[in-house]
Amino acid sequence: MSFKAFSNFMHNKWIWVGCLVLLAYLSPYVIYGEDVHIRVHDNMDSNIVWYKVLAESGSIFTLTDVPLPYAIDGLPRSALPSAFDAALWLHVLFEPITAYTISQTIMRFAAFFGMYLLLTRFIVKKETTPWITVGVSLAFAMLPYWPSGVLSIAGMPLALYVFLMIRKYRTEAPKHTWILLCLIPFFANFVLSFVFFLAVIGLLWLIDWIRNKKWNGAFFAAIAIMAGIFVMKDYLLITSMFFDDSFTSHREELELSGNTFERSYELAWENFLYGHTHDEAVQAYIIIPVILIAILLALFKNRQPKWLFTLFLINLALSFWYAFWYWEGWQPLKESISVLNTFNFARIHFMDPPIWYIAFALALLILWQLKKVGKVLVAVLIIWQSILLFGQAEEFKYREVNTPTFKEFYSEDLFTSIQDYIGEDPSDYRVVSIGLHPTIAQFNGFYTLDTYNNSFPLDYKHRFREVIAGELDKSPTLEHYFDTWGGRLYMYVAEHGKDYMYTKNKNEPIQDLAIDTDALKDLGGDYILSAVPIENAEDIGLSLEETFEDQDSPWEIHLYSLL
Repeated sequence: MSFKAFSNFMHNKWIWVGCLVLLAYLSPYVIYGEDVHIRVHDNMDSNIVWYKVLAESGSIFTLTDVPLPYAIDGLPRSALPSAFDAALWLHVLFEPITAYTISQTIMRFAAFFGMYLLLTRFIVKKETTPWITVGVSLAFAMLPYWPSGVLSIAGMPLALYVFLMIRKYRTEAPKHTWILLCLIPFFANFVLSFVFFLAVIGLLWLIDWIRNKKWNGAFFAAIAIMAGIFVMKDYLLITSMFFDDSFTSHREELELSGNTFERSYELAWENFLYGHTHDEAVQAYIIIPVILIAILLALFKNRQPKWLFTLFLINLALSFWYAFWYWEGWQPLKESISVLNTFNFARIHFMDPPIWYIAFALALLILWQLKKVGKVLVAVLIIWQSILLFGQAEEFKYREVNTPTFKEFYSEDLFTSIQDYIGEDPSDYRVVSIGLHPTIAQFNGFYTLDTYNNSFPLDYKHRFREVIAGELDKSPTLEHYFDTWGGRLYMYVAEHGKDYMYTKNKNEPIQDLAIDTDALKDLGGDYILSAVPIENAEDIGLSLEETFEDQDSPWEIHLYSLL
């Protein structure tokens, strides 16, 4: 892209409007700081803390899978993000909420400009109205992405633009495409999404080779370069999975294929209409109806909306693949082929959002051709979808459901007072949490025997199960959840179910806690941080030391010691 072309690109007033809307979308992070409401699930209860503890661990770079003592008395280093993860280095350089804000900004603007470049270069004509090119790009940038994914989903249109440019121009492709090619992997997750994206790009290269009978070396090199960077970035995860015989992950006992055929069928349509919590495209109310109407209009005019119809069917197929990956009929095969158990092939559904918004742009283009009424309709639909998505910004969405703010969730002052009361170095004792996520204690410097991670030793899972076996026996749901997945090594309570946030306004006592405190002591446990009182504490070998509150914290923590 020449300087003149870049200048023209940036002087497009509609792009500036889109940028201003995105800045407004991101403004709560700056305005509220630590008082902002953000997602808890797979965010504050996990990834943010993983980055923080790793940034402070002194073990960012290591050639071997060393144990980190902050969790389960030795969590494998490979369970935490790569040393080459850009989001990790944001946490090294900045406070967690600042790092989070920067990460969100990178995600949103990469999604916006990536989709815009893809649409204008390869999907629709440059002369197409900015209502479609800028509007669809803006909507895509405001999706409620899984926050810690950064460019894992949001960056796919940008990556596709890069590969298509190199495919078309080969060695003459603009320099910025090669730079972006090398940068994207540091902000994206290979195992969760880009392994599937690169597989699709590789298939495209293979089809080109067969069809044209010519070797596109630049295109092949681009695929190899990105794949190579991802492998280099995740070297520790790869070596621990394939070359470390001393480590058996708890993932070896995963049993994710438990759904009946009927439930799998229902889940397929649920995903098609509403998406997965990690890749919501908010497609049910506007995008899908618009696509269907556009297909019918095209057919009525004797046109063949080949690409629009194809993309629509691809997402339908991805939804069924995702849902039926959890069908019980797969389980015998998964038990005989280990990789089918340890690697989740259903995650190809992370490609849904880019496909939906490319299809949305193509559908709007058909509507735009309906003269004046079509142009008004397109403008209304873009504004409607954008308003809908703007309202799903984290501050609005999670304030409405009344989850704690960032500051409230971690409650640093409250947990500092608990540490001061105990009066020992946190590395000299071990705690577990009841009624709240263990990552809260980890964020505040406690060493925990419970945790939430993607991988940890299978042997430890078995030992931890002895502690909570009595509670699992009371609840078949919790027992199945722990035994067939178990990524959350939590102090499960049958009375609580899967609710892990008991505030001082919701802290009914546990009447009969059936944990094995001897097994907990064998693991090295010294204290329990409980968000609720335990009525039978003395009967099971616990002593209430003190209760802690802070006016700015939602938690009331009861500190129990093991007798």
